[in-house]
Amino acid sequence: MGLFAITAAAQETYFVTYSHEMEEPGNLEVGVKSVVGSPSGGNAFIGNALEFEYGAKAWWTSELYLDGQSTAHESTVFTGFRWENRFRPLLGEHWINPVLYLEFENVNSADKSLLEVVGHDGRADFLERNDRSEREREAELKLILSSNVRGWNFSENIIAEKNLANEPWEFGYALGASRPLALKAGARRCIFCRENFSAGAELYGGLGERYSFGLRDTSHYLAPIAEWRMPSGTTFKVSPGFGLNDNSHGFLFRFGISYELNQIASTLRGH
Repeated sequence: MGLFAITAAAQETYFVTYSHEMEEPGNLEVGVKSVVGSPSGGNAFIGNALEFEYGAKAWWTSELYLDGQSTAHESTVFTGFRWENRFRPLLGEHWINPVLYLEFENVNSADKSLLEVVGHDGRADFLERNDRSEREREAELKLILSSNVRGWNFSENIIAEKNLANEPWEFGYALGASRPLALKAGARRCIFCRENFSAGAELYGGLGERYSFGLRDTSHYLAPIAEWRMPSGTTFKVSPGFGLNDNSHGFLFRFGISYELNQIASTLRGH
């Protein structure tokens, strides 16, 4: 039982990639994901996404993001919201566990949360000054495939995103692998035990659009990840990411903190 609990917890290690782990029904996780970048020829920025993840059912997790960003020598702005839903058609553990993902985004053109990379997204998009004049309403679909093997989690995401203003579909990918430092929990709860730490890496990037599908003029990143999950329910994680071509940011630093509230609906009802 202890081994299962540690393995499942390790799957939330990623920043960009999704695994097949779903939020526990009735639980609410509140967290912040941030990314810091300093594009060559532009101003340094920090993009933030405040997230509220709720386990609606064992097979359905719903999540709301509120996005904002600060750019040096420019401004701090609220950029919009995202509402995502993940559906797991096959419960229980399988060799490959599929999850279907549907998201609606309503953000403006100043958004710098970088929760994924699609189409021809790249460093050049971050060189212009903050501009909130363009509203982007987009639908995003993902096919999430995920497997647990000998303590490791391997996840693969295929991404398709469409601006609802009659623009072509854009595509991207994210791959992740992670593992706890120890697979067996000790007899006592502790803060610095090896089983509370996980490590891994992500590889993600764009795959062009409907009329220019492929790797040309796209950006790609490789990012190691480390996570520290405390017994109190608080989780910290960091990830230094490195751009793999000239279209990418040279370096992105991601960090996040989250806290899980158990059975929030029952608590609010007073039982």
